[in-house]
Amino acid sequence: MAEGLRERKKRQTLRRISDVAIGLFAERGFDDVTIAEVAEAADVSEGTVYNYFRTKEDLVLPPHEASPRRLADVVAGRSAGQSAARAVLAHLRAEVRGRERTVGLTPGFGRVLAMMLATPTLAARLGDLAGRMVDELAELLVAEAGAAAGDRRPRLVASQLGWVHSLVFAEIGARTVAGESADDIAAAAEDLLDAVEDLLGDRVLEYAVRADSGEDE
Repeated sequence: MAEGLRERKKRQTLRRISDVAIGLFAERGFDDVTIAEVAEAADVSEGTVYNYFRTKEDLVLPPHEASPRRLADVVAGRSAGQSAARAVLAHLRAEVRGRERTVGLTPGFGRVLAMMLATPTLAARLGDLAGRMVDELAELLVAEAGAAAGDRRPRLVASQLGWVHSLVFAEIGARTVAGESADDIAAAAEDLLDAVEDLLGDRVLEYAVRADSGEDE
């Protein structure tokens, strides 16, 4: 279904407010910029900012982008014959190759990352988000596999994939802060994903393969 004019304008306004806010935060520090200053710089009212972003932290980590459902949604949408792990690995590779904003491969991300890590509330939110991603994925795998009570495999697989996700972001973040080019960072991230795939082994890589019927084996 095509995006309507109203939805497109809302999306553009949301992105503009977030981009303006992140620019101000990276330049002056998260705690030294007010919502009123963000609104003025984005040419909107304070009320409009709060209509789009419930908290100040949401301006940096918008729920629609930094969602605890991120890994679960990738796995839920995997193709027939694809396992949970291979779906996550393929998705991360595609984002890296596409230099996507979702993995931090955009100009200026180094300054933004440094600002986030220097802000206790944002750093804590990043840690909480990583844990919630694992929780959501584990819940999905339990449901899809019809796992019995006490079956540790869904949680263990979800934890492994959460670790892979965090590892890739840590690699990209460290290299970004070090000033490496986007191409070099992307190449290193792909090498890391290859190494991780070799390490995981079949018990993880072949867990929760989606059958042709749409059900898991």
